Amino acid sequence: MKTLQVLSVLLLTAAAVNGQSYHIGSCPKSELQENFNIMQYMGTWYEIEKLPAIFEKGRCNQATYTLLPDGTVGVHNEELLSDGTIGSIEGVARVKDPSQPAILGVSFFKGVPDAPYKVISTDYQSYALVYSCKDFFGLFYIDFAWILARTRALTDDIISQLHDKISAAGVDVNRLTVTNQTVCDGYNQ
Repeated sequence: MKTLQVLSVLLLTAAAVNGQSYHIGSCPKSELQENFNIMQYMGTWYEIEKLPAIFEKGRCNQATYTLLPDGTVGVHNEELLSDGTIGSIEGVARVKDPSQPAILGVSFFKGVPDAPYKVISTDYQSYALVYSCKDFFGLFYIDFAWILARTRALTDDIISQLHDKISAAGVDVNRLTVTNQTVCDGYNQ
């Protein structure tokens, strides 16, 4: 048990240093998009706001989802890095349980367990609110949240509504950071 406590402290410290959003306890339950339609979700989404994430350092962040022949979803994430290059990563998402189509498992690396991807709310044409949470030994959890849009901006009204929804899921909206989606001309792939 002592080893588990030390490991937990080390993981919490690493998460804190890297600006991750970690909490004591287990992941909160969150609402999900009713009657989620994966086909309508396909296409490009631009990141408007997010909880801090060590794996996102650039600006003009976007994700493109495409249906693959085997029924899974191709995930292509990109960001414009400070040196002017494009950072990207490819992954695969799959609906784990057909009775809960708004919960996908996303994997970017072979042999690494899928990360949860929960669509809390979307109208498919302008906005999406996504939440991800991973428990560690029932002692603490790390969560991520994203407000996404089909364009590089959303109205304050929609952002406020999405803040209310993500707050109801237990996320402190004061920790959300605005993604820089300016000076992205020529970077639309």
